[in-house]
Amino acid sequence: MTGARPEEPMNKLRVIQWTTGKVGKLSLRGVLDDPRLELVGVYAYSADKAGTDAGALCGRPDTGLLATSDIDALVALDADTVFYNPFMADLDHVVRLLDSGLDVISTNLFLNVGGIQGATREALAAACERGNSSLYITGINPGWINTMVTAMTAVCRDIQRVSISESADVSVYESAETWQALGFSLAEATPEVIEMAKLWLSTFRDSVQRMAVALDYELDDLEFFIEHQTASEDVDLGWLSLRKDTIAALRGGWNGKVHGKAVVQTNVAWYLTEKLNGNWEFDDDHYHVVIEGEPEVHTRIRFVPPESWGNHEWDTMTAMPAVSAALDVAAAPAGILTLKDVGLPCAPAGTWLTQRRSAESRVPAADPIR
Repeated sequence: MTGARPEEPMNKLRVIQWTTGKVGKLSLRGVLDDPRLELVGVYAYSADKAGTDAGALCGRPDTGLLATSDIDALVALDADTVFYNPFMADLDHVVRLLDSGLDVISTNLFLNVGGIQGATREALAAACERGNSSLYITGINPGWINTMVTAMTAVCRDIQRVSISESADVSVYESAETWQALGFSLAEATPEVIEMAKLWLSTFRDSVQRMAVALDYELDDLEFFIEHQTASEDVDLGWLSLRKDTIAALRGGWNGKVHGKAVVQTNVAWYLTEKLNGNWEFDDDHYHVVIEGEPEVHTRIRFVPPESWGNHEWDTMTAMPAVSAALDVAAAPAGILTLKDVGLPCAPAGTWLTQRRSAESRVPAADPIR
């Protein structure tokens, strides 16, 4: 519920986790780990998850709180915030949550209901007004990097263009259907494949639009671009086989233009193997940011996961920007929020440190060896 930021640690934000899929279960872990938040409800999309303890749904010890599919019961909890992480958005659900006064922080971009524009935006904005509530979308990917890059422009006295380049070995995402839809393993990229890739990469279009709003650009055009490269030999990934000369990598993205000139750009380089025809090279850093201006800014970001992470643990970096933004969203005005409205959310690192030290001090010392 939109209002003042809690001033004391005891004034925890009461939150609901909405779904516990690939991203949702990692969001749920983040909620349980954040001392500023109190989990009061979990929405179960699947009937088989209803009645299951929240801890069991995210690989943690039991919490005593059971998931439910009863939306009435969840709305009645008098919570403050919902972390909304479904694969497909349900506009009626979100309107109802906002109407009830709940802030909604979403990793979902509402693309299946037209995106945050037109009639969808009007319905969400009206619900925010009726409920005096806020909707903030952090996005699936690239999400977090948008906030960082727009903040980095503050050191510049002039800017010509802002670009974000993502490079990733996507073979860690074991979903043959996903990559085949984008043309991987096919002999060529048909018009239908390119249209599907354009849809999948619309998350990066959203990235351009959100940065443009924060940087006060009024875009005239959003230009999509894409190219594919083929494998130089047969490659067996275990879950997908790529024959020689079939598609094994793509480069694509969006140019946000003003008066015909690209001023904001996001692009990706995704590959299932580096054994490619041609001379494509990939960056070991996950993000390469270039701000062309005075001064020019170059930044590289590489994420280094712990050895304990499985492939889908990478979704932590989708879930956590939403969890970390909860108090900033609570302090922001009602409505559909922009990057400027929310600012720079961060993790409660100092509180975590204090908790660890407190836990260590409670561990009894070992008996001396006699």
